[in-house]
Amino acid sequence: MIPAQPVEADAAAAVGTSAIIDARDVHKRFGSLEVLKGITLQVERGQVACLLGPSGSGKSTFLRCINHLEKIDAGLIRVAGETVGYEERGGKLYELPVRAVARQRRGVGMVFQRFNLFPHMTALENVIEAPIQVRGVARAAAKERALQLLERVGLADKAGAYPSALSGGQQQRIAIARALAMDPEVMLFDEPTSALDPELVGDVLDVMRDLAASGMTMIVVTHEIGFAREVGDIAVFMDGGVVVEQGRPSDVLVSPREARTQAFLAKVL
Repeated sequence: MIPAQPVEADAAAAVGTSAIIDARDVHKRFGSLEVLKGITLQVERGQVACLLGPSGSGKSTFLRCINHLEKIDAGLIRVAGETVGYEERGGKLYELPVRAVARQRRGVGMVFQRFNLFPHMTALENVIEAPIQVRGVARAAAKERALQLLERVGLADKAGAYPSALSGGQQQRIAIARALAMDPEVMLFDEPTSALDPELVGDVLDVMRDLAASGMTMIVVTHEIGFAREVGDIAVFMDGGVVVEQGRPSDVLVSPREARTQAFLAKVL
C-alpha cells in the first residue's frame, strides 16, 4: 500500500461524529490545478444534501471522492464510520487494496449524469448484474428484487426492453433501480437530470423524492433549485473548490448571506 498524507488534527476529530457521511478538509488536485480546497461536510443518516454551484466548482469531483472514484490528496472522508479508500496506521493514511475499495463501494450507490447502462442487456439484466456478480445473490432472488425495484421506479413494463428502446428519463430511472439493487446505505446523484429533455425531468425527480421520503441518505449534485428547496435538508453552495455557504435550504436558497451565493441564485432563479 502507498502511504498518503498524515491525518490532520481536524480530520482525526471526525472519529466521534454521528454523521453517516463525514468529510473533513478534503483536498483534490489534478496536476497543478487544485479542484477541492478543503471541503468539510457532514450528513446525518436519512438527510438529503444538495450541492449547488456553477460548473467547475468541484461538486462532481467531491462526489466522486466519496466513493474513491477519485483519490483525495489531503483530508479524510468517512462513510458509516469507515474511512473511504484508506486505512489509518501510525498517524498516516495508507491506500486500501482495490478489492477492499470495491467492498466499500457496495454501500454507496452512484447515479451518473450519463446513464451508463450496459447496452447489450435488458433493463432487468442491468439491474440484476451487480447483485449476482458482486454480492453473489442467487439469480432468482436477484430477479425478484429487480422486478420490485423496476415497479418502484415506474418501469415494471420495461423489464425486457434494451436501453436503446428507452427514453433518457427511463434509462435514468433504470440506473437508479440498478444502484438500489445493491442495497446501499447512501445514494450519490451526479446531476441526474441535466442530460434529460425538460419533459422527462419530473419522472426522475419523483423517484428521488420517493427515495428521500423513505429515509435514504442522499447527496445530490443538481441545478434543480426547486428540488433542493423542497426535498433537501442541507443546501451547499460551492464555488472555486470551496464551500461558500451551507445550511438549511430555506436559509441558503431564500436568504443567502454571501454575495457570491446571491449572485448565482439571481442568475438561475
